[in-house]
Amino acid sequence: MSSPRIAVVRNEVESEYEYHCDALSENVPDAREIDFPVGERLDPGAVDGVVLTGSTAGVYERSDRPWIDDQRRLVEELVEREIPTLGVCFGHQVVNDALGGSVENVGTTARLVAAEFEDDPLFDGVSPVVPAVHGDAVTAVGDGMEVIASADYYPAFATRHRNAPLWTVQFHPEFTAGLRGRLEADFGWTDSDLRFEDANATRVFENFGSIVEDSTA
Repeated sequence: MSSPRIAVVRNEVESEYEYHCDALSENVPDAREIDFPVGERLDPGAVDGVVLTGSTAGVYERSDRPWIDDQRRLVEELVEREIPTLGVCFGHQVVNDALGGSVENVGTTARLVAAEFEDDPLFDGVSPVVPAVHGDAVTAVGDGMEVIASADYYPAFATRHRNAPLWTVQFHPEFTAGLRGRLEADFGWTDSDLRFEDANATRVFENFGSIVEDSTA
């Protein structure tokens, strides 16, 4: 059996921050990469699963960044076609925004966070210690979405669609200890009593890959 075809939709708009998209793609074997802000587009019928990456853009910048409206329409199509989809950070936000939710700037968080996970296959074996770097937050979830993880400062820390195979997480599963110095320099990463040694968030991508594979069986 061939591996499922998973596309990584890259959303970063600043070249100096593209390393987070690179790190994410490294966790999705044989991914097809689509650079959305520069005009590349995805044919949903040509893939088995989709991951929407983070971005330093905000979903409310639609008038300045027309590609955001294109991605909102893509989200609607992925839901309609029931193609397994995972939104990460900006991806979490654009999914909920596209489905009628709201996103607001709430100030920067850049640290390890203790999350409370619901029982969901996306979180199988995942430690509740996860890395978060964001300035925007989902303040109302989209239609059909339900909360599957929360944090002490963020009620809608991860969401899932009630009917379609669609998951979103505010945290960055791709961030590991090896990127800590870069995150400190770029986003003011702060340390706490939580440790990267206790985090294994990259397992989210393994779990999503299994979900996609099961959907093609």
